[in-house]
Amino acid sequence: MIASADVLLLAFAVEDLSTVNALLNATATVLLLSGYYAIKHGREQAHKRAMLSAFAVSILFLASYVVYHLRVRSVHFPGPPPISYVYYAILVPHVILAATVPALAPVTIYFGLTDQRQRHRRLARFTFPIWLFVSVTGVIVYLMLYHLYPAASGGV
Repeated sequence: MIASADVLLLAFAVEDLSTVNALLNATATVLLLSGYYAIKHGREQAHKRAMLSAFAVSILFLASYVVYHLRVRSVHFPGPPPISYVYYAILVPHVILAATVPALAPVTIYFGLTDQRQRHRRLARFTFPIWLFVSVTGVIVYLMLYHLYPAASGGV
């Protein structure tokens, strides 16, 4: 029998998912870089594990992101110019390129898993830098929005 003191209850508000999202993006970044390093050093199985893990983390991110934005909608960045210009210069390409990752990543992974190496390599030359950029800039956007100007969260 488990006593109530032995049970760990993880409770958080939907609004806390912005931090979870940033952590998932940071984790995806580390996994993507690990996978890149592994393949450049001939460690194909390590590459495969890292990239599939990055994909799994990115799926978790997408689910968390959708839940968060269904509840919170959008959050305005209140920083003054020129900081707001920097923020939007990062955010706009982040959003545009983020829309491509759910299409590019599965196809690239499929080519790798089905041993279509030429197609995998050719597409990965585009997929990897886009996916990495989106993961890194996701963390930057989070830091700017929730830590550089925490009032942007509106108490959320």
